Amino acid sequence: MPELPEVETTRRGIAPHVLGTAIEDILVRERRLRWPVPGKLRGALRGRCFDRIERRAKYLLFSAGPGCMILHLGMSGSLRVVTDNAAPGKHDHVDFVFASGRRLRFRDPRRFGSIHWTTADPAAHRLLKNLGPEPLGTGLTGDYLHARSRGRTQAVKNFIMDSRIVVGVGNIYASESLHAARIRPQRAAGRVSRADYERLADEIRAVLNAAIGKGGTTLRDFTSGVGEPGYFRTELRAYERAGEPCLACGARIRTIRLGQRSTFYCPNCQR
Repeated sequence: MPELPEVETTRRGIAPHVLGTAIEDILVRERRLRWPVPGKLRGALRGRCFDRIERRAKYLLFSAGPGCMILHLGMSGSLRVVTDNAAPGKHDHVDFVFASGRRLRFRDPRRFGSIHWTTADPAAHRLLKNLGPEPLGTGLTGDYLHARSRGRTQAVKNFIMDSRIVVGVGNIYASESLHAARIRPQRAAGRVSRADYERLADEIRAVLNAAIGKGGTTLRDFTSGVGEPGYFRTELRAYERAGEPCLACGARIRTIRLGQRSTFYCPNCQR
């Protein structure tokens, strides 16, 4: 599944190619995504330009005149900038056709992605209004995590993966951040100290920024919006390294299941 760094990489990759360029048409080959592609989307966007592309959690927000298109890549979706003569594949469901001769193509083999249109404040949209703070913004602090965790018995890894607490900390980056912060993932969230949460907030930012700098983590066939693969996967220190030596202390990385997800940690470094 594309995570926050992959979505941010996509945003940065496609923006120079689609911002400020007139949308000539929208071709919908398959409307049945997680929710149906809005029938009014074509009429709302034809002749307009995307003037801003932002990211909220794993959602991409395309502002255009009086409205905003909200797009989620789902579990297998991707956006590509292609030329007009690039033939669509089986899973290429939507093309945004620009006057420049390029297209923004949405591909989604599993069809768990979604496209929405709103003329209201996108922050008030039902998919966005209950989300927690951005991990790269000022809202994620040790004090905030400490306050929200009091009395919680759930594992700290599950706690930081809850989008109502903080957005965009997926399975890979939760494991990596907890390893860097030296916090065992199965420890009860309510038993993590304020100082540990301060360190964890810093490491979440550091890990996500490092992944964004490397173009995200390549999962299956994910590449960025202009076809460049991410290379952060080569720098993972815990995730999918079960049985390998910890790069910090040499102990063997262990794996357990938390919340139906594989979780990786060092039994020596993480307490």
